[in-house]
Parts: sequence; structure tokens; C-alpha cells
Amino acid sequence: MSGPVVILGQGAWGAALGHSLTGAGAEVRFWRRDTGAAVLQGTDLVLSAVPAQATRAVLGALAPHLLAHVPIVLTAKGLERGTLALQSQIAEAAAPGHPVGVLTGPSFADDLTKGLPTAVTLAVADQALGDALQRRLATPSLRPYLTDDVTGAQIGGAVKNVIAIACGAAIGAGLGDSARAALMTRGFAEMVRIGTALGGRAETLGGLSGLGDLALTSTSPSSRNFRFGEALGRGVTPADLAADRTTYEGAATARPLADLAAAKGVDMPVATAVAALVEGGLDVPSAVTQLFNRPLKRE
Repeated sequence: MSGPVVILGQGAWGAALGHSLTGAGAEVRFWRRDTGAAVLQGTDLVLSAVPAQATRAVLGALAPHLLAHVPIVLTAKGLERGTLALQSQIAEAAAPGHPVGVLTGPSFADDLTKGLPTAVTLAVADQALGDALQRRLATPSLRPYLTDDVTGAQIGGAVKNVIAIACGAAIGAGLGDSARAALMTRGFAEMVRIGTALGGRAETLGGLSGLGDLALTSTSPSSRNFRFGEALGRGVTPADLAADRTTYEGAATARPLADLAAAKGVDMPVATAVAALVEGGLDVPSAVTQLFNRPLKRE
């Protein structure tokens, strides 16, 4: 692999990836809605950094303009509304014939742009391709750890955004750090339950793409999802938050995650409560009461 890297989307994370790769000597091009498909010519690697709910439309429109078998590495974290599909499932349907990888883990765009050390998970089913992509994406400040557990890596990234909203809500409502720690821990248990039910591995979820990302986004005000939850905890309505047009991946994923858990028979009370919060059907005090009035159980 030596051709130009095309990054779909030039939001904060796409721009940060481009900055890091350019600094390491790669030729980087950006696709935006106003650039057209010509930017794809000659590329041998596509990084998709568009929001999770836009992945299907963007890849579907651009796939016919890609050379056959060009890998697509997905960076969005979330389940698709309506279909409940993982990002890799969307890519396989929208861009058939293109190998798919996932780049995920505890990473803030601002940190990467500043050259601060950032370790992530690169999930690719094919080992030879994974090795090549790992070498291609590694930079002095971005260290990708390779796994073949594409499902587990994606579930970690999707679920942690939903749990981060719960943690932000607890802090915004003044419930304290003990409540946040409880939500993180029980939320991680939910992550492992749904991840393994879908065929992911528990050790993947205990790594960077799951526990690592959960720790970052549930404790830092730099996390959009944490800030979304904190605002809910302070009494801001979901409608008011939606009006600012910021992408909150956890808010979009909460309902699909709750529906997926129900379909698989997986108990996810924290995620289900967040879905109701996001939809305005539950406030934070009621969510706390609901969670603490559940039957006592063993850990």
C-alpha cells in the first residue's frame, strides 16, 4: 500500500487522522459532500470518518467510484437506527467486495492533533490485510493494536457512548462520583453481555476498544456523549440538545442498542434507561429510582 489515503469526512476526528498521517509522510486527501468522487481516484485505502448514521448513504454513493478490493476502514462508533446494524455490516452491504476494517478505541481528536500518545484498536478479519493496515496507520503518536474480533471492537465503541451519557447524567444531576463508578462498572457488564451474545470476545471488550474507551468517555468533559448526558442531568431537554446539530453518537445509538438487547434476550437496564432519557420518556431522578428498585442480585 503506497497510494493516497482518502478520508471520508473532515470533522474533528477525520481532520485529526489526516493530520497524524500527513505528519508521518502519507499523502492524504479528504472527501466532503462538496468535493465529488474524483478525489477517490488512485486511492488504495479509504478511512470513513462520517457519523455512524451517514455511513450507508456515503459508502453507497462512493463505492462505484472505488477500484475493486480497496479496503475501507470505519471509525464511526454506533448502531444504525432501524436496521440495528453494525458499521461493518453496513459497509459490507453498501460497498460489497471491499475488505472492511474498524479503527476504534480511547481517542480524542484534539489529543491526536497535538501529537499526544494515542493507542487504539484496529480490527480486521484477514490477518495479512490487518498487518498491512497496521503498518500503514501507525504514526509516532497513533499506535494501533491489531485484533481479528471485528464484532467485539465495534460493540465496545457503540456501547461505551451510551454508558457515557448515563455517567454524564449522574454528574450533571449531582449524584456524585460513586454513582458514576457504579454506572461505568454495570455498564461494562452490559457491554460484555451484548458483545459476547453477538459473537465478540470478552477479552476484546476488556481492551482498548471497550473498557479503555469507556474509561475515557465516561470521565472526561471533552467527551461529547458525556456532555450530552451532563446536560440532561442539569435539566436540559433532549429537544434543546438536538437543536445544536452536534453529532452525539450515543444518543443515536441508545434506542437501537436497547432494541438489539431485547431482540437477543440480553439484560441491559442502563442502556435501556438511557434510551428512554434520550427520547424524553424518562428523567434522571426517575431513571435512578428505576435502576435502584430492580431486584437485588449477585454480581
